[in-house]
Amino acid sequence: MVRNFLRTAFLVVLAASLAAAEIPAGTRLTIRTTSQISSGTAHAGQTFSGSLAHDVVVNGKTVIKAGSPVRGKITAAKSSGRLHAPGQLTIRLIAVNGIPVTTNSRSFKGKSHTKSNATKIGGGAAAGALIGGIAGGGKGALIGTALGAGAGTGVAAATGKEEAVVPAESALTFTMTAASGTAKKHK
Repeated sequence: MVRNFLRTAFLVVLAASLAAAEIPAGTRLTIRTTSQISSGTAHAGQTFSGSLAHDVVVNGKTVIKAGSPVRGKITAAKSSGRLHAPGQLTIRLIAVNGIPVTTNSRSFKGKSHTKSNATKIGGGAAAGALIGGIAGGGKGALIGTALGAGAGTGVAAATGKEEAVVPAESALTFTMTAASGTAKKHK
């Protein structure tokens, strides 16, 4: 009976010490996202989930095991425009294994439209000039250039969205900016 009491007391003390474990500021947390996050579909305030990629070790003791659930929040999301302004996405962690945390934010930006659009528009203009020049000489080349550039712009507009994307299973590292016991509530 005393042995069972001691075993139970030990387990209660162990559980309390693990639950009260504080994750200090400066601790790096590497996670794996569960699903893709895209600036084309995400909105500020939305949450995402993942799992801890590595154990969290504080003072030589593992306080949270790898594989534990994590939750994050999208703090900003802006979808891509068709001809300019690539998509933008900003995220941060808000909980690790149910413990509220305060971390730095990570920002992502879609690819630039500039090179792709210039190629499409310039290629259309060159093709138009070539066809116009063959068909109608100097004036035909000028008209063909304008028509080709217009067609190239249409192609760029039709294919031009460049969203910021964090693929599923991405490994991302965040840094604690406040100890877990002093985490502030975020909206």
